[in-house]
Amino acid sequence: MSADPTLRREIPDATVARLPEYLRTLTMLAEAGVASVSSEELAASVGVRSAQLRKDLSHLGSYGVRGVGYEVETLALEITRALGLTQDWPVAIVGMGNLGHALASYSGFVTKGFHIVALFDDDPALIGEQVGDVTIRPSWDIEGCARELGIAIGVIATPAPAAQTVCDALVKSGVHAILNFAPSVLTVPAGVEVRRVDLSTELQILAFHAQRRVGLPSPAVVQR
Repeated sequence: MSADPTLRREIPDATVARLPEYLRTLTMLAEAGVASVSSEELAASVGVRSAQLRKDLSHLGSYGVRGVGYEVETLALEITRALGLTQDWPVAIVGMGNLGHALASYSGFVTKGFHIVALFDDDPALIGEQVGDVTIRPSWDIEGCARELGIAIGVIATPAPAAQTVCDALVKSGVHAILNFAPSVLTVPAGVEVRRVDLSTELQILAFHAQRRVGLPSPAVVQR
């Protein structure tokens, strides 16, 4: 059961960060032919408490039905709409090294509502190369191409020294959503959203947890 959409409050960032996990689980349930799911079952599959899940979904105006739970397909559609995934988003990737190539070749983007429309690099050896059905263009052409293709999201997969320059070019061309894989902090004007993915930091966090699991001494107590 859904509340009047006009009564929905702004969704908190922490809730937005959990919505893709809920959607992923709901999609798997739908594919398995499951029609409804309780808040406890859905929360357990995502790794949150049921009270947190219910609070998150209340921001969408979705409250479920007592004794029945949530209709899987209906809730999946509500989350899809909340995330803006009912349309295709044109995406550009800048930096066509190993990571850039891997991202450009990932077929899962299409099914999630993202369409890679442009690829850029400043290496003459890469310019003109075809990745899937997209040709790598020179980085200096970002501004013109971004406006021409209506790019909505820019992905930066360059080395750190080039990241800010690339970011500036994307912002100047009207791109207000950027996913940054470069190990650097970007400076952007108000109204531009940047999400940073630092793979080395994530690995360090995993190393911390792996170390605790196998009983190795914490770095804080290692004797030198």
